[in-house]
Amino acid sequence: MLKRVITFGLLVCFQLSTAVYAKVVPANDAGYVYTGRIDFANARAPYLTWPGSSVKARFSGASLSVTLNDDNGKNYYNVIVDGNDAFPFVIEAKQGKHDYWISKTLGDGEHTVEIYKRTEGEEGGTHFLGISIDDDATLLAPPARPSRRVEIYGDSISSGMGNVAPHNAGDGLPRDKNHYLSYGAITARALNAELHTISQSGIGIMVSWFNFIMPQFYDQLSAVGNNDSQWDFSAWTPQVVVINLMQNDSWLVPDPKRISPTPTEPQIIAAYQDFVTSIRAKYPNAQIICALGSMDATKAGSPWPGYVEAAVANLVGAGDNKLSTVVFPFNGYGQHPRVNQHMHNAELLKAAIQQATGWE
Repeated sequence: MLKRVITFGLLVCFQLSTAVYAKVVPANDAGYVYTGRIDFANARAPYLTWPGSSVKARFSGASLSVTLNDDNGKNYYNVIVDGNDAFPFVIEAKQGKHDYWISKTLGDGEHTVEIYKRTEGEEGGTHFLGISIDDDATLLAPPARPSRRVEIYGDSISSGMGNVAPHNAGDGLPRDKNHYLSYGAITARALNAELHTISQSGIGIMVSWFNFIMPQFYDQLSAVGNNDSQWDFSAWTPQVVVINLMQNDSWLVPDPKRISPTPTEPQIIAAYQDFVTSIRAKYPNAQIICALGSMDATKAGSPWPGYVEAAVANLVGAGDNKLSTVVFPFNGYGQHPRVNQHMHNAELLKAAIQQATGWE
């Protein structure tokens, strides 16, 4: 009899504890703020693919969980509660639909949450299905969206590949990508700007480590491989565009197995110039900053910064007065830049943006 009473009591406690955390706030609730190129074809399951795609909300109550449906089980997300980005909850997404409990002890009152994609399109996409909060809690008015907007076109450096890996280890694992600590994301937060990052590890302007290049990729809605999805450029217009490409070109252009015939210097400059022109056509009024680095394309004696500068000089000479350059120096480290180098590059980029825009 005593055993039955104890069992019944435990069952009641379990039912009460689960009932407290019963309110699901679906992904189409007006209280969410989405950032990035996100596919809303299914408004109740928006599809996040690009690095830095995020969902923000304000809510009440002491508990929080996040529901995701991930393609491949390779993505990682930072979940930042109450602005504490030094110690985020990290979701290692499992394939398929799963609930991820963040906390049941946040304390009563108002809270904020940001669900931020650390990884990129090569890890696949994730459908965001909403959050769960206390049964008597509510989603509050959405957070304000910054008025400043920055967009970056880049490769693994801009994605943040390997930036949180140990300095004395490899950097190819998805868990070691953290776009939140990439130079672009650090810069955007310092300037209170909203950021879109259109990047793919291994991509180039003329040649990539795979069978598509940035001129074929930059206009996609989805970052999962080379596909036919189309981003609506009128939906979100940046005041500043940063282009940080050519690192992969610098490695692959000399390889006739990758690209043949080998491009000449004028052809390299023209290819870069053509890509900048395509971005200018989308954003006639944006300040475009042509960056390079901070891997060995910017080492001492490298011709690649000169190619970028020559292309920009040609365009300025043709009448485009909203172009500038910035070079992130190579510090001799042979792998992808770690967070300390991203922080240094962020300072350089912040100064370049401020000089171009007058932003404080």
